[in-house]
Amino acid sequence: MRPPARPRAAGTARPRPEPEAAEVETLRPRPGRARGGARDEPAPARPPRRAGTTSRPAQEPQVAVVPAGRDDVVSDRLADRLAERTAMARHRFWRRLGWTVAALAAAAALVWGAFFSPLLALDADQVRVSGEGTTVDAGEVRDAVTAHAGVPLPRLDTVGLREQILAMNAVKDVHIARAWPDGLDVVLTSREPVAAVPQSGGEHALMDADGVQVATVREVPDGLPAIRVSLSDGAAGHRALDAALQVLGALPRTLAGEISTVSAATQDDVRTTLSDGRVIRWGSGDEVELKIRVAETLLEAEPSARTIDVSSPALPVTN
Repeated sequence: MRPPARPRAAGTARPRPEPEAAEVETLRPRPGRARGGARDEPAPARPPRRAGTTSRPAQEPQVAVVPAGRDDVVSDRLADRLAERTAMARHRFWRRLGWTVAALAAAAALVWGAFFSPLLALDADQVRVSGEGTTVDAGEVRDAVTAHAGVPLPRLDTVGLREQILAMNAVKDVHIARAWPDGLDVVLTSREPVAAVPQSGGEHALMDADGVQVATVREVPDGLPAIRVSLSDGAAGHRALDAALQVLGALPRTLAGEISTVSAATQDDVRTTLSDGRVIRWGSGDEVELKIRVAETLLEAEPSARTIDVSSPALPVTN
């Protein structure tokens, strides 16, 4: 007899037994037409299982196991890397500091050598003065320059030295250039007199083309014409003198060397007398270059003419 069945608790179901392999194969749907006329797709074929092999379970994720003492090794390596980086940073810092100090020292040496050392100091024997002409005292100019001997050329005040030389008599312009490493070139432009103006006491004032008095002499130098003009008329006399000097300053060297005297009663009546007695009437100092070309042409074309009037250069007159 079967033992009586044990009562089940409410809400529980009896577990079904697992089907056998043969039953599974029986229960698997076969290819063919299913209910409703639709054909079932054939199930993918499984690869044949080799004899003697068993199915392997799915591989589980591997977990690295850190052996004992591994943390200490990692810490030591990190400490070594940190120390290495610190040492490299310290090395870069000291290297940059060294280069900076070296550059500053080189700059300081360069400044000292250029501005304070005797390497570039002005040597009095290396001072060259030229262009003094006939009226500038070259010795006075040289003394003014050599007074700065021993001063390094970069520190030499050439602007102040130029003003000092320009204040000297008969100096019209001056150019100062440093001649490295220890010399100085001074090129002068002198005021050359073009006429002598009689003064009281029998003296003559040597005047340049700009009307600047460059010297005072007792005797008129050879080849320099004397201007006969009355300065007692005040402004009118000075205007007449300026007109005469303007004409004389524009004359070429060949023609100026033939002039013996110059007279200017007014600023519009400038006359020059040549060494052979011929007279050229220039009028005023206007259009003086055109007047000079006309006068030179007439002097060659009419050598017998005693008076050449070019006061109106477009209508010259000779007699």
